[in-house]
Amino acid sequence: MGEKPYLIDAVVGNGRMLATLGRNGRLYRLWWPRIDFPQHVREMHAGIWLPGAAEKVLWLHEGNEWSHRQRYDGDLPILVTEAVHAGSGLKVSCEDFAVPGADVLVRRYRVTNGSDRTVPVRFLCVSALEIAESPKYNTVAFDAEADALLHFRHRYAFALGGDRPCSGYQAGEAVADAADGFLQGNRIAMDPEGALAWDLGRLEPGESEELTLFLAAGEGREAALAALKKAKRSGFRALREQTADHWREYLASARPVFTGDEIVDQLYRRSLVVFKLMSDEREGGMIAAPEFDETFSRCGGYAYCWGRDAAYIATAIDRAGYSEMTRRFYRWTLKVQNPDGSWDQRHYLDGFLAPCWGMQIDETGSILWGMWRHFEETGDRSFLEEVWDAVERGAEFLTGFLDPETGLPRPSRDLWEERDGEHTYSAAAVFGGLIGAAEIARAKGRMDRAKAWRKAAEGIREAVARLWNPEREAFLRGLKRAVSREEYEEAVRAGKRVVTETDSKGYVTYRVWEDPVIDASLLGVSVPFDLFPVDDERVAKTAAAVERYLGTSPAGGIKRYEDDPYIGGNPWIITTLWLARYLVKAGRMEEALRWFRWAVDHRTELDLLPEQVDRNTGKPAWVVPLTWSHAMFVLTVLDLLEAGAFQVSSRQAEM
Repeated sequence: MGEKPYLIDAVVGNGRMLATLGRNGRLYRLWWPRIDFPQHVREMHAGIWLPGAAEKVLWLHEGNEWSHRQRYDGDLPILVTEAVHAGSGLKVSCEDFAVPGADVLVRRYRVTNGSDRTVPVRFLCVSALEIAESPKYNTVAFDAEADALLHFRHRYAFALGGDRPCSGYQAGEAVADAADGFLQGNRIAMDPEGALAWDLGRLEPGESEELTLFLAAGEGREAALAALKKAKRSGFRALREQTADHWREYLASARPVFTGDEIVDQLYRRSLVVFKLMSDEREGGMIAAPEFDETFSRCGGYAYCWGRDAAYIATAIDRAGYSEMTRRFYRWTLKVQNPDGSWDQRHYLDGFLAPCWGMQIDETGSILWGMWRHFEETGDRSFLEEVWDAVERGAEFLTGFLDPETGLPRPSRDLWEERDGEHTYSAAAVFGGLIGAAEIARAKGRMDRAKAWRKAAEGIREAVARLWNPEREAFLRGLKRAVSREEYEEAVRAGKRVVTETDSKGYVTYRVWEDPVIDASLLGVSVPFDLFPVDDERVAKTAAAVERYLGTSPAGGIKRYEDDPYIGGNPWIITTLWLARYLVKAGRMEEALRWFRWAVDHRTELDLLPEQVDRNTGKPAWVVPLTWSHAMFVLTVLDLLEAGAFQVSSRQAEM
């Protein structure tokens, strides 16, 4: 299918299977048995052939004659895609969902003859599965007993079949060959490509026929075929009702939100669904987003679990009423903690280290901070017992990671993962982690540990206070920023303070002392880590600088930092809501609501929040959906509700 788009439109899943789709209903990717790895779909699409009326198959995703509409079924992650073909009058609708507790993706098609003449209809589905993300060693076969295509490679197998017998099949070299509507009947091939066809009969004007496809996964062929057999036996309606009941029950257990604005309330519920879709059913880890750039062509990938993102997400999940989901996540963090007490940059959901490029000390701080927030939310003392060893090791690591020269955490990557140095945001996160650890120690009666960790945190507070930059009326972004030798020499010529470090092999790291760039993450000194109170004049001036220098995009919103080069330097949902959260805390509700409304207004048509919004067009620019964006939305809407910012009727408030 060529290059897949970076931006997807829809996502469905069940915590062990995750699928992303385009607005035209095309299935782009499918992950199983975990939602992060591995991915199996090269391409999978469907089409209609009208023998005698159309020379070629009318693929539902191709050509200008198809028009598409897409929606979710209310709050449920059951995707409905509708397509109308102008030339033939065909109308095709498709419902997509993953069955809870099963390894099955259901695709229900309804084909309607919208013309004024009787037409014969053949439905075709092409599946090209490069299993476990490899074009090598794939086999596809037609299993006559199951009336299904069977794709397999090593331990993974997928069975594709319908709820009525097929009329044709092809194993191998099927993508191009299926275009004329005829399949060759090859039974087996060492190839990723297969196709199935169903003759739906002659449809009178206005008449419809339905076909349900089941894509069932399993460890080995027998397991996949057994899952397919079970799905066929259950049937579409029972599986759909099972799926709908599951998600209704999940949403009913949440903290209800009534803001007086149904758009906001609906986005809140969609965010809760996103949290569940992005969480691993087995162990509780959560991904930043469904992957869309497997080759790292424009970024470093997103389908991993970062402690930083996840601490915000877990806090939002906690506040939304899903404390057990949060506890499972923190139980997962115990599995991936390093022996020295730190946490690495990011992990696969099975706990193995993901591709990475260096320590980011704010993540260790964020996880400890999040553990304390979970205890504050739940009062669950058994949780403290479960995490105490990890907290103790993590806090001891943080206290040993401080630079005696500056009092800040030693150089590591910043939260944007771009620059090495001693960063103000990282210091705030470490402060939050140490304060959280100290509070956990106090709750356990370990006053010696509580005193030591709080003392270390207070030292960080004093160090950050020294970072005030009166010239820009904001805190410095940090100290000791690593630079190229050329930038270092330029700084020397300009009379700026610099420093070098030489490792044991003689390699030199060049650093400039001060980093004065205005960065939205500077808000972290108050929100959420409370390094300084919200009414501190320096915090207020820093927030004003963030708004003044970063709120300059034609489309609105707040970008990350000055001269941000990533994907064009767009405004982000999380940074905009970060400012909104600060303004709520500062009691400036009207301003907070303005930034909050901007984020709400830049959701997608399916109520998914992107990472970035194009600075000129205002359309989603990068990553859909970003779980952290949804977390910041939930945190902000709950902040606003608790501050009384919404006009809510007494009846709604009582519900």
